[in-house]
Parts: sequence; C-alpha cells; structure tokens
Amino acid sequence: SGESGAGKTESTKLLLQHIMNLCKGNSQLEQQILQVNPLLEAFGNAQTVMNDNSSRFGKYIQLRFQKNRVRGAKLSEYLLEKSRVVQQDTGERNFHIFYYMFAGLSSEEKEMYGLLDPSLYRYISGRFGTQDVAQRWKQKYQEVCNALDMVGFQEQEQVDMQAILAGVLSLGNVTFEPEEKNGSVKVSEASRGWLKAAAALLLEVNVLSQLVCCVLCSPWSPSVRCCCFLCADARDSIAKVAYGRVFGWIVCKINELLAENVDPDVELSEIGILDIFGFENFAVNRFEQLCINLANEQLQHFFNHHIFQMEQAAYKEEELPWETITFNNNEPILNLLLAKPLGLLSLLDEQSAFPQATDKTFVDKLNSSFKGNSHFQPGRGRVLGFSIIHYAGKVQYAARGFLEKNRDTLPANVRGLFINSITPLLSLLFTGKSLRLLQLAGLSIFLCPHQHSLMILMERMYSANPHFVRCIKPNSQKEPGVVDSQVVLLQLRYNGLLETIRIRRDGFSWRPSFEEFAER
Repeated sequence: SGESGAGKTESTKLLLQHIMNLCKGNSQLEQQILQVNPLLEAFGNAQTVMNDNSSRFGKYIQLRFQKNRVRGAKLSEYLLEKSRVVQQDTGERNFHIFYYMFAGLSSEEKEMYGLLDPSLYRYISGRFGTQDVAQRWKQKYQEVCNALDMVGFQEQEQVDMQAILAGVLSLGNVTFEPEEKNGSVKVSEASRGWLKAAAALLLEVNVLSQLVCCVLCSPWSPSVRCCCFLCADARDSIAKVAYGRVFGWIVCKINELLAENVDPDVELSEIGILDIFGFENFAVNRFEQLCINLANEQLQHFFNHHIFQMEQAAYKEEELPWETITFNNNEPILNLLLAKPLGLLSLLDEQSAFPQATDKTFVDKLNSSFKGNSHFQPGRGRVLGFSIIHYAGKVQYAARGFLEKNRDTLPANVRGLFINSITPLLSLLFTGKSLRLLQLAGLSIFLCPHQHSLMILMERMYSANPHFVRCIKPNSQKEPGVVDSQVVLLQLRYNGLLETIRIRRDGFSWRPSFEEFAER
C-alpha cells in the first residue's frame, strides 16, 4: 500500500521475481507469471499527474505452491477506471495501449483499422508526445505483442481486439445535433465519417446510430431524444463497456494460461499479493477517486486491526504489563461511507434507484444526513460537491456524474445488438457464456456495484495471514534521487507508521510457539 506513485506496482514485480528466484524459477509457468505484466500495464495503467505509470485497477495475484514449486496462479482485478477511456484531466493520458498502437502499428495496419493522425481523436485529447517518447512506445507495443503471443492469443483475436480499440477511438469523435423536423437528436453531419469508421469495426452504421441516439431511453432519462448531452453520455457508455469487456477478457485468458494442472485432491499452499491503487487527491476528484480512497480506508483499517488491536489484545490475554498505545482509528470514516441504511454509499444507491433523482438531490441528501459529522463538509462555491476528511487528509469531491457512474448499467437491447457485432470478438464478449467466465474470474466490476467488489477483496484479506509492505513516496515531483523530508513525514504520520515503530520497539520481537520453545 501507499500513495499513488509510491512504487507499489514496481515493488510487486520485484517481489514476484524474488519469489520465483527462491523457487529456482526455471519452469515455463514461473516465467509466464513474470511475463504477463507488460500486458496488464498496457491495458490497465495510464499517466496521471501523480505517476507516469499509474495502475488504474487493483489486482490480487494468488500464487499456488506444492513443495515450494509454483503450480498455478490466478489474477483477480478490481475497479478498472473505465471512465478514463472517455475523459482525462489536464496533464493526464488515456490507457497506455492507445498510444502504443499509434506508435507501433505499421501504415498498412493503421489503414486496416481506419486510424488517422492521433491528434484528431477526442478520447486521447490530441496529446501524443515527442519523437523519443513515440520510439519508447513503439518498443512497448512490441512487448505487448510478444506477451499476447506468449499468453496464447490467436492472431485473429489480436486483430479483433485492436479493431475494437480503434472503433472506440472513432466512436469518441461522433457528435450530435437536433433534428429540425421532429425535435429529436441525430448524429451531426460533420461526424458522419467518424460514425462510419466506428461502424466498420463495431456495429452496422444504422444500428450504431440508433444505439447512441436511443440507448438511454430508461426510467431515469425519459427525454433522451431531445438531449444531445444524453446521447454523448450514451456514446461514452458504449466505449467504456467495450473497453471494460476487452480488459476482462484479457484477464480471463491470462488465468486460463496460469491455472494449476494438478490433482484436485492435492493440497496447495498459497501466497497472495495485493497491488491496489494508492490514495488519491487531485485538483478534481470524482466518483472513481471516492472508490479508490474507500479501498484505501478499508486497507488502513485492516492494518490498524492487525498491528494495534490484535497486538494489544495478545498482551492483555497473556497478562503482560503494557501501556496502551493510542492510534488514529479511522472506523468513524468507514461508518460515514459504509453504514446502512444511512452511509454515503447507501444514500447513493437509494438515489440511483429514483428516476427523478439528480446529483444535486444526492448532495442535498448528504448535507442533511451528515450535518455536524466531523469527517464531512458540505461543498462551497458554485461547484456541486462535498468534502470528506480521510485518514490521509481532506479530499474535495465533485459530485457531477456520481449517479450515472454508480448505476453503471447496460440496457438489455444494447447487449443484444453487440452480440450481432461484425467483429467476432465483440460479439463473444457479450454472450452469456463470456459473462459467466468473467464472473468466475472474480471480475465483479461488470456485474455488481463497486462496493461489492471491495467487500469480496476484504473478505480475502481477513482470511489471510498478512504481511504489510508500506511504500513511501519520496517527493511529489516524480523526480529520482530526491527525498522531501516533509512529504515523507506526512506519509509516516497518516499511515500510523510512527505508532507501529513504537509498538514494535516496546513489544516482543520474537514470538515462538510453545512447541518451538519447548524443543529449544
């Protein structure tokens, strides 16, 4: 754990290499486990203002052992930041894979996918990079292709996957205008070419046009045909769900490759490694940051439970003289967020179920429910929002889009149309069998609320014997070899590491079992 940019993903890779080395890791499986990283990072990581290679999803890697040899592995992913596909803030980029494709594809391949100059695409905001950066991306693209071959993706599957990504980029350039005759909405004349380009890779033109203009005809948006803004939301929803399904499919394929091939009766031991996004506080914080920071609040509480509560309970149980060490207990913050029926997420679910509810009615509900709560502050000024005093500091959240993102639904008619996609892979990703595979792989992000995904993760954590690796960010400028003592001290304080040092110093460093003691 640690802040965004503190080195969690790099530490995870080093830890995996170390474990494989201890296993004398020469087997093909052990090498494959190490080699899937370029694939996951290309599709799941992006540049943010805090980190040039920020994980925009959480991953839990389960390594299964028999007699100190790795016999299998499984990857579970949590909370992929799908909104990044359609929107990035200043100084940020989309997922790496889009830039790698532009740098690595040949002219003929770009023509096959209908890709033009990267500066034209709204979803990557025209931000491409210098020649040196493009050369580095070209090398990364080759690493991704090698990883796809190694994992076992067929050539046609790789073509289809890149066709979907190219189609998503073209779809992002489709805009809308009012239909003068009947007051409805149509695709603007200026973007008909982009619609055709997207349709050539995703769905037939008429079907795709109908989809983006009608997709949100639902209980909470009855007037969709009269609103270009809602059509743009529909377009973005299609792009997000298509990308999310591709990512989930990649994880499923990796798990098929890494699955253990042993007798079911053989008992395997397990080491799990959790590499999850760090605490975030940007200039603008949205629904995604709330989910990320909630996950970090839960992990901090898990840390407190093991290091302070269980530790001090053990001394009390053995009747050892002990002066209780106080620590910053973040349980009140978790209650604010998770309590039922009046926690923030419960209120969000409640509002999401009302057809007439808006982001403003949701914020009004929060302001009335949490009046006087020391961890909540109403928004100030014109921006619709609120602030939460997290264990790591105060974060101001912009509430626009909270209800839409929490609903995260895809109408049945959309799923049906995608099943008839002209790209075979896209059709496969929306069939019942494919959905069941995603569910079995633990990819609940597509099928359940975000908090359910986190609940499953925390259940896994509490059933394990944990070791905590705390990553400390040396400075806020993303500079190597520079240590800002104030930045470091702040992290040591809010993580509870100063109290941890004290409890370890005052306590007992060696804890033999009675059997070990008697034998000695």
